[in-house]
Amino acid sequence: MAVTETGVSYYGLSYIEHAEADFREMLDHHCNAVVLALSEFDLDFWFPNIVAIAKRAKDMGLTVYLDTWGIGKWFGGEPTSLFLTNNPGNRQESAFTGELLPAACFNTVAFREYFWGLCEKLAAEVEADGFFWDEPHYALPKSYASITGGAGDDWTCRCTACQRKFQERYGYEMPRQLTMEVKRFRQVEALDILETASRKIKAIRPSSKIINCVHATLGTYYVTENRGYDNWDRVAGSEACDVFSTTILSYSLPRSFFRSITERTVAVAQRHGKGNQRWLMGYYQEPENLHDIIDVARLYADLGVESLFAWTYRGGYGTVLAAPRALEVWDTIGQAYGEVRGL
Repeated sequence: MAVTETGVSYYGLSYIEHAEADFREMLDHHCNAVVLALSEFDLDFWFPNIVAIAKRAKDMGLTVYLDTWGIGKWFGGEPTSLFLTNNPGNRQESAFTGELLPAACFNTVAFREYFWGLCEKLAAEVEADGFFWDEPHYALPKSYASITGGAGDDWTCRCTACQRKFQERYGYEMPRQLTMEVKRFRQVEALDILETASRKIKAIRPSSKIINCVHATLGTYYVTENRGYDNWDRVAGSEACDVFSTTILSYSLPRSFFRSITERTVAVAQRHGKGNQRWLMGYYQEPENLHDIIDVARLYADLGVESLFAWTYRGGYGTVLAAPRALEVWDTIGQAYGEVRGL
């Protein structure tokens, strides 16, 4: 079995003595790594304790990754965005209707400078082993599916900043249709901000490991979300990725889908000389038989997964996204981790 790193996400962090007890529990559940999910409010209000908590986690033997959680609502996550509150004119815009969406456009100068500034501050002041890019994506204007099973025909972002950059690159006005040039433009820009952030981080802390976690979708001709990170080879081959990671799958999906996504994840990472990572769902939804969690972890290990994480600590216990049997799910994840690491 190839799994060498097992971890869990951790949010709501505030006081170091509380975090220390939680880290001890993670170690007891066979975790050797933790993703600290940092919201914009955390970074604005709790920063001194973030520094102390990250150091304590490392002192206790955990590898520490910093997750820019929900920042600008460009990354995945539930937290609200201070940037969007303070900069309402920097939002992603629907191509078809011109609707302004609750997600920052990462092509605007204001958001790029804001995000890069946060990354540089974290790299300079927080003793961590790397960063976790948590499901970066263009927002989807529609919540219903198109006739081909995709996420709908409308797309983002066609704001003034995006239109100007497209015009400069291609010499004509940005179409309202999602043409091949528009898709290519979106993919290039989606990675550019992360590549620049990665360079800035490593200029300060060269040993930083960058994990890029993208949506675990089919990305085929008929079904693609067009989130901007659908071309896995482009993502894994970029400067914004030392470890290629794909997201959680629902336990209601067929086991063949778990296998397919994982095989593709490992193959893409190997093709570009990068590490690989897969995730377990440890919140909200759970399998009827909790032993299925162990079976999935075994499958990942057998397929060559190196890093295995679960979202989230204690199964989300006490939150609206808690698994029905949250603490039992958490204990089962700990059992799975011990098995795949041979402990």
